[in-house]
Amino acid sequence: MSTILQKIADIEAEMARTQKNKATSNHLGMLKAKLAKLRRELIVPKGGGGPKEDGFDVAKTGDSRIGFVGFPSVGKSTLLSNLAGVYSEVAAYEFTTLTTVPGVIRYRGAKIQLLDLPGIIEGAKDGKGRGRQVIAVARTCNLIFIVLDVLKPLGHKHLIEHELEGFGIRLNKKPPNISFRKKEKGGINFNTTVPTTHLDLDTVKSILSEYRIHNADITLKEDATADDLIDVIEGNRIYIPAIYVLNKIDQISIEELDIIYRIPHCVPISAHHKWNFDDLLEKMWSYLNLVRIYTKPKGQLPDYEAPVVLKAGASAVEDFCNRLHKTLIKDFKYALVWGTSAKYQPMRAGATHVLEDEDVVSIVKKV
Repeated sequence: MSTILQKIADIEAEMARTQKNKATSNHLGMLKAKLAKLRRELIVPKGGGGPKEDGFDVAKTGDSRIGFVGFPSVGKSTLLSNLAGVYSEVAAYEFTTLTTVPGVIRYRGAKIQLLDLPGIIEGAKDGKGRGRQVIAVARTCNLIFIVLDVLKPLGHKHLIEHELEGFGIRLNKKPPNISFRKKEKGGINFNTTVPTTHLDLDTVKSILSEYRIHNADITLKEDATADDLIDVIEGNRIYIPAIYVLNKIDQISIEELDIIYRIPHCVPISAHHKWNFDDLLEKMWSYLNLVRIYTKPKGQLPDYEAPVVLKAGASAVEDFCNRLHKTLIKDFKYALVWGTSAKYQPMRAGATHVLEDEDVVSIVKKV
């Protein structure tokens, strides 16, 4: 482990020393690829996994999962206790929470699991403290709450982003629009559909040679950077939306609060006084991007109490049937749909029809 960390430190030092210009772009691209490979070895050691830690494998329940990530004593446990009514030990000293504490809230009919993760320390991605297990659980979440102390937010924000980035988590980003396909022969075929300012054929070849890839088709559909290309080649990156929860706003002035409100992806709150929780839950709902579908048995009123919750982008009638029961799609004839996705009420729809939030669906089976 220490040799890998030493290699990473050496490469980072060399990258810091190297001037960024057109002549050094190939060399920097190769260094970034080396760095990504070493970081992958840190995440998944070559000799298989290490011993299991207590309290980190929490069974996934509900429709979505949210992880609370932050430095020790920023108010994560207080926030979880006040949101979900779950007791997570709270104290004025650091590192109070030592294992993952789960809680569940119901919001707009959806069941959402909240995970209070132990405090991250600097160097977590390199195995310090329990950081690697904390970040590994964060990779399984649908949304991350990065809880920050409003009195020292920027330093903590950059450190946490750096730790999560080093573990292959990309916050509030979309996967790069790059087509990458390995092949048996034919060399490197590099195409672009847009003007590019960061990558050229030589840089791409130097990055691919580090991975010992000498035959591949690559098409850039956006002005991507070397980091984007490495993310696509590695293939183990996870793109998760994040909300920066700035806690302890009872300790700042109204003028400072006005400035904080302009920061993107941020919600200022006071976990202790339960201030601005409604704003936080509203933003949480929009970032989770869930679709609620109400079921309507034949000849009965729709069930508005327990919706079937699907993710936007996977909300076709077929997904709805599979959520109810895996064998239902075999007997599926058509669906009757009421709501915003229907052109008229009710509308007969096939398995590929995409449902929208708060649609009502009645499934008609084959006789």
